[in-house]
Amino acid sequence: MKSEKEKMLAGELYLASDETLTRERLHARRLLKALNDSFPDEIHKRKEIMEELFGKIGKDFGLEPPFFCDYGYNIRVGDQVFFNFNCVILDVTPVSIGDRCLFGPNVHIYAATHPLNAEVRGSLQEFGQPVKIGDDVWVGGGAIICPGVSIGDRSIIAAGAVVTKSIPSDVLAGGNPARIIKSLEEGPKLA
Repeated sequence: MKSEKEKMLAGELYLASDETLTRERLHARRLLKALNDSFPDEIHKRKEIMEELFGKIGKDFGLEPPFFCDYGYNIRVGDQVFFNFNCVILDVTPVSIGDRCLFGPNVHIYAATHPLNAEVRGSLQEFGQPVKIGDDVWVGGGAIICPGVSIGDRSIIAAGAVVTKSIPSDVLAGGNPARIIKSLEEGPKLA
């Protein structure tokens, strides 16, 4: 029989009140408190906390506290990624972020969700769907990325967008629900 954690990680219905999951969320909250209370010049302290909190962080990872997540260990971040103030990642299933991605303030990424059926929802079971963000993606401030969404390489998500469906590579998407506004043509390269 699967544990509640195994069910959670597999994207199946599970009970978040499980003792193991409760303990792991509490551990993440303690790390987040230390991170969010740290001073900007405590670079080494912040790095140590983030290395313990996240499943993987790449080179040149930047994050402006406050930051919030459920577990942390389901978040995998590539190289040269930056999160601005007040970002939230509900990481009950994997959230993977490619290289050179930028996240504006108040961006929320939700891998967690609840059943549509009221009776099942009333049982307090929930589930998750992984979120995947490709390389060179820019997510504008206040955007929300919903469970199960993938965002293709080099795409831009406009500020305030609510992304309910996957977005292909090389497009600008915005609105609620987000829709493709235009294709992005490759512009001039920096020397």
